Amino acid sequence: MATKPSKELETFPNPQPARDYTIRIRIPEFTCLCPVTGLPDFATLHLEYVPEARCVELKALKLYIWTYRDQGAFHEAVTNEILQHLVDAISPRFMRLTSEFNVRGGIYTTVVAEHRAADWVPPTPVQLP
Repeated sequence: MATKPSKELETFPNPQPARDYTIRIRIPEFTCLCPVTGLPDFATLHLEYVPEARCVELKALKLYIWTYRDQGAFHEAVTNEILQHLVDAISPRFMRLTSEFNVRGGIYTTVVAEHRAADWVPPTPVQLP
C-alpha cells in the first residue's frame, strides 16, 4: 500500500495571517473501536478553525485520522485527543471539533471540544438585513 496511516500532522504557512477567516473541514468516514466491546464506532467529524501562522495540510490530516481505525477510544477522549494534537500542530486562534457518532444501541453521541488562544478576540458578527 503506497499510503499508510501517520500521526505526523504536516502544516503550511497561513496565506492570510492578518485576516480572521474560518476553515471548515468535514470528515465523514472516521472510525475507531469501542474500548469496551472492540466493535467499530463510526462518526462524522466537523473541524472548524481560525488559523494563526499555520494551516493543517489535508492529506496529512486524512492519514492522521486514519490512525484511529484500530484504536480503542471513548468518544469524549478521542475528540479531545484529536483537538489537542491539531492545536499542538498549528496553534490556531480558535478551533472547534465536533464529533457526531452514529447510533449505537439506540443512542447517538455528539462531543464538542474547543480551543481558544488566550489573546484572541473573535470579530463581531455582521448582521445583514
